[in-house]
Amino acid sequence: MALDVQNTKKMIEEGRAVLGIEFGSTRIKAVLINEQNEPVASGSHDWENRLDNGIWTYTQEDIWTGLRESYQTMAYDVEERYGVRIRRLKALGFSGMMHGYMAFDKNGELLVPFRTWRNTITEEASEKLTELFQYHIPQRWSIAHLYQAILNEEEHVKDVAFFTTLAGYIHWKISGRKVLGVGEASGMFPIDIQKKQFNQEMMKQFDAQIEGKGYPWKLAEILPEVLVAGEDAGVLTEEGAKLLDPSGALQAGASLCPPEGDAGTGMAATNSVAPRTGNVSAGTSVFAMVVLEQELSKVYPEIDIVTTPSGDLVGMVHCNNCTSDLNAWVSLFREFGETFGMKIDLNDLYGTLYRKALEGDEDCGGLLAYNYFSGEHITNFEEGRPLFVRTPKSRFSLANFMRVHLYTSLGALKVGMDIMLKQEHVKLDRILGHGGLFKTKGVGQSILAGAIDTPVSVMETAGEGGAWGIALLASYLVHKEEGESLPKFLSAKVFAGETGTVMGADPKEVAGFDTFIERYKEGFAIERAAVDHLK
Repeated sequence: MALDVQNTKKMIEEGRAVLGIEFGSTRIKAVLINEQNEPVASGSHDWENRLDNGIWTYTQEDIWTGLRESYQTMAYDVEERYGVRIRRLKALGFSGMMHGYMAFDKNGELLVPFRTWRNTITEEASEKLTELFQYHIPQRWSIAHLYQAILNEEEHVKDVAFFTTLAGYIHWKISGRKVLGVGEASGMFPIDIQKKQFNQEMMKQFDAQIEGKGYPWKLAEILPEVLVAGEDAGVLTEEGAKLLDPSGALQAGASLCPPEGDAGTGMAATNSVAPRTGNVSAGTSVFAMVVLEQELSKVYPEIDIVTTPSGDLVGMVHCNNCTSDLNAWVSLFREFGETFGMKIDLNDLYGTLYRKALEGDEDCGGLLAYNYFSGEHITNFEEGRPLFVRTPKSRFSLANFMRVHLYTSLGALKVGMDIMLKQEHVKLDRILGHGGLFKTKGVGQSILAGAIDTPVSVMETAGEGGAWGIALLASYLVHKEEGESLPKFLSAKVFAGETGTVMGADPKEVAGFDTFIERYKEGFAIERAAVDHLK
């Protein structure tokens, strides 16, 4: 639907627009929405994590430069389209990559470089905490990072006064409030689903476990406050406005929704917050979120138990690797073309190669690939080596080559999803796909449907991704009616019956993916040998 330029201009001038900013692993995106929850402007900043002394990290300078750049490009988009500067916002929300570890001392100084979700350095802590709590604690969870630092006897731990996630850090500096949305908080430490707060009993268990260390803090004292969607999480302060917009045009006072993780914003952006719904976010990493009707029968190391932004139970399958290797191959093909003097638009190249994959054999013609740029906990790899393997008899064609790299981008995800769908018999009415993998119409959607044998929807709006999702959560804060739940708000006021383009699972593709996944599992020894011998 075409936007009314004059009405949009007036809405922005009167300070009624709502802004969402999300820190993804390769891009920081800002999306401005109107009162109908439609995107009216956007901006972005590309960034990359760096390996510093064996730790995947982003610097504080990276974070604030990226935040300002994404805001400024969005503000410039507003000026270009509507001829007006943003001076006030109705509401604002921040989102980021879940998990990880940002620890601060009593003066608010960062004690060690930000440890992102991508690090697989907390195996010992993960195993010991899982045993202690009888609850799966993945390596990337914040509590695993803290406990590993304790096990390593790191000097900084005694000085920790507060620790949080990337979204929690930005929100704190923008608003002065040390809070987290419950969905994001559920990736720091287990949540009591009834109380929608950190699990008190487990916090006591943790404190008892480290009692002999003599630290001057208890766990509850250094964790953020937990809020559910729709609760007041503070306002944009004068200092926060300057951090966001150094030009000084933006005024303080906008309402802030609880900061959420990219998983929660993905659920909001795809209307997947009610039981029996789910979504798959596929980009540099990939994860599936399935809103459960009841708890699983037992603890599975492949499945994280987290929550929606409203605090409902979610089974999450999170994989560190998705499209990085696929992107590297596309870049190689682009370089090949440029060597011959061809000017190829990158979007055209992706689209053409992705569509070519659909011409391949359903089982990829016997080809095998691993997309492991980093470790993959679901398949028990602490490090990764991107790998492509074939036998002399494999059907080696461009179509099969592209198809196997699309399949392997979802390989680890399928391992985890098979547990929920085939072993636990979790019921799903729909799965929505979003992220870069689904940009080429019908391709990623078809591959995912085959992988999980479930109809997959893709919405036009899902391309706006998590930045739009956090903007919707900010909109919910200021526009919800008395007693209106988040699922009801999204269904009635945002999506209004829209289900997107639905693609069912082709039985041949389901069988082909099942054949591939057996080859994928049998080939783990090859990947293991590459990790062990290719230093």
